[in-house]
Amino acid sequence: MTAKHYLGWTGFAERVGMKPGALGKYQLPEPDVYVGSIRRWSEQTIDKWNAARPGHGGRPRKTA
Repeated sequence: MTAKHYLGWTGFAERVGMKPGALGKYQLPEPDVYVGSIRRWSEQTIDKWNAARPGHGGRPRKTA
């Protein structure tokens, strides 16, 4: 069995090229899983959400 990888708030922000505090302005997708009360999203969920954001149409991730 392969372990699944989920990202938290900071990982979500990094993946879409934002600062973590900026995410609070957006309606985020439902988390894929909860670890206790902590939300986690799959990379696929994050990418789908980012591609659907108005004016962003699947823009590439920012790289360091």
